[in-house]
Amino acid sequence: MRSRLPLLAIFPVTVLTLVLGTPFVLGNHPVRFESGSALPRIVIGDDKDPATPSGHAGGTASASAPSGSPSSAASLQVAKPWKKGMAQWGVQLYWEEEKRKRSDTFIENQARKHAKYLIGLGANSVSVSFPFFIQNSTSDTLSAGAKTPSPERLQRVLKVFRDAGFRITVRPILDEGTLKQNNGWRGDIEPASRSAWFASYKQFLTPYLRAAHNAKANTFVIGTELNSLEGDPGWEPLVSYAEKNFSGEVSYNANWDKYVVGRINMPVSHLGVDAYFPVKAPDTAPVSTLVKGWNTWLNRKATGPLPNILVSETGIGAMNGAYHAPGDFYAKRAVNPRVQANWYKAVCQVVQDRRMQGVYWWSLWFDDDPNTPPDDKVASRLDFAGRPLSEAAIKSCFTSDYAGPGTAPTT
Repeated sequence: MRSRLPLLAIFPVTVLTLVLGTPFVLGNHPVRFESGSALPRIVIGDDKDPATPSGHAGGTASASAPSGSPSSAASLQVAKPWKKGMAQWGVQLYWEEEKRKRSDTFIENQARKHAKYLIGLGANSVSVSFPFFIQNSTSDTLSAGAKTPSPERLQRVLKVFRDAGFRITVRPILDEGTLKQNNGWRGDIEPASRSAWFASYKQFLTPYLRAAHNAKANTFVIGTELNSLEGDPGWEPLVSYAEKNFSGEVSYNANWDKYVVGRINMPVSHLGVDAYFPVKAPDTAPVSTLVKGWNTWLNRKATGPLPNILVSETGIGAMNGAYHAPGDFYAKRAVNPRVQANWYKAVCQVVQDRRMQGVYWWSLWFDDDPNTPPDDKVASRLDFAGRPLSEAAIKSCFTSDYAGPGTAPTT
């Protein structure tokens, strides 16, 4: 497995500092951000709003995966296809084009390989994330780059998942490579001209909205972790434009810190939360302690069921000390698979207990082989493919009795 720097849900330095230090001093108080002044058409996630539903060696996933080659149609069918009201059991599949552009045949076969692996886990959903780029934190111009898959190639990959029966989310996400030199992240950008930024963003998104529409994707994520731009009036016309050009639902994915402290001012009807809640617990903590930690965070927003909320991205490193900062994508401490597996079990229990819409685990990398155990000398600790304990936890979650927020609870 190749070495790489992860790109999604990276904490800003200020958040990292407070997350790592604050839990020990102030008891896990979240970082507070001011929301935008403009009122949205719909406010999602405010606690005053009514809650209306809207085969590799040693691995457990491959042990029950259907037999046949990746191109075999019989091996590429979701056991229980997603329907409205059901839980979304999924994975974030992150796709960067390589320096040496792969052939269309390669990417289709790679998509089939991932589809077969996900079917073995019991997944019914997949979210395909890919990067777009900005020059710096004040730039008005957004664009595709060499690592951005073309709309045509994206549509080819989406078709593989559609034919296999997956629920599909399309999620373009702002790459942070040009922001790192100033310790920046996507949630802190301040375009010199917001109107120009939104115009540029619309131009970039248009062909991807069409590709998602043509592939019959279920969800298009209009923005991810853009804290500083939430509440801007520029979202209203952009979301309306997206809804006219894409037949599925238009969603927004909020960062966990912003979600727990206030309103997510976005004119969308569907909200996901990229959730990396730190929990002050030792590596030996039982699952129940981790569940309590998650509920403590969620209860700062609202208690009880959360049928409108989707855990759109979450994960944790399979290493010592990860509970204190699950979103630390860069650390490579001693490998501890049980830390990751127990975290997955806890998150799944919370999703079910709070009757949430589902969960998407971070992550699979598109060019990687999910059937190959990770090389811990170079691989991200957040990789779960090839870790038997983590795969077993995911499969247990995805094949549980929880049907979803739109169904009656089991007794």
